[in-house]
Amino acid sequence: MSGTSQGGARLYGGIEAGGTKWVCAVGNGPSDMRGTTTFPTTEPDETIARAVEFFAANGGLEAVGVGSFGPIERRRSSQSFGFITTTPKPGWAQTDVAGRLEESLDVPVAFDTDVNAAALGEQHWGAAVGLDSFCYVTVGTGIGGGVVVNGQLVHGLLHPELGHMRIPHDRVADPFPGSCPYHGDCFEGLASGEAMRLRWGKGAHELDDDAAWHLEAQYLGLGLMNVICVLSPERIILGGGVMKEATLLARVQERLRELLAGYFDAPELKDLIGDFVVRPGLGDRAGVLGAIALAQAATAQ
Repeated sequence: MSGTSQGGARLYGGIEAGGTKWVCAVGNGPSDMRGTTTFPTTEPDETIARAVEFFAANGGLEAVGVGSFGPIERRRSSQSFGFITTTPKPGWAQTDVAGRLEESLDVPVAFDTDVNAAALGEQHWGAAVGLDSFCYVTVGTGIGGGVVVNGQLVHGLLHPELGHMRIPHDRVADPFPGSCPYHGDCFEGLASGEAMRLRWGKGAHELDDDAAWHLEAQYLGLGLMNVICVLSPERIILGGGVMKEATLLARVQERLRELLAGYFDAPELKDLIGDFVVRPGLGDRAGVLGAIALAQAATAQ
């Protein structure tokens, strides 16, 4: 199915495969998007079939990139390459996403985490252009992080799981036990959208409670403090649905400044912290554009 766009440029597909919805697009970058579609993440057969139908109807492709919720297996050497593995999402554990897409579309499929894809998109076209090291952290139903060091995505044994680091939890001030089915009160278990829903009895988009957002900023500040101490990024990009609350970014920036306590002798972490912790330059398109970038990188090798 390989082909080119009308202008002669190669054409790529991208999938932001989220736990709530899938976003699919065809194009070459932010200025050349030929088609997009969004649909709910239902059961695997139906969801993957809808993606195949979209790409089949949108012309020839050189490759498809997938940025997926996880955990995933992205190592080509593994028999489980392209699988969503131990996810708690019902029905999706051990699902072969990349293999089904490759078989149905007859094109190469690049496969990585949704946050790594978003980081790649921001590196190519967004808030991380020109940076050597940065982190993209999404705060949505769950929490995840994509890490770039020396200009390259960090993978390691599997892939970074920033959402499952442990952060301080004052059980007197916040008796909520945490929402993570594996670790209870890890970063994701305390600060994700799902944690907020279970703690407060309503979703983040419905919350109008200063105490709730104060606590959320506290947990996000603690998590980002760990990221800074361990990875020393030049910038942190905060995306995801929870971060759309109007006051949250400023709250996180201020709490992080307090937690850093003047230890780091860098203006970015003192006077310029508003330029250090930022929103995605690509907005909600970071994930699907990053997936296109994954596909482009796969065919350039």
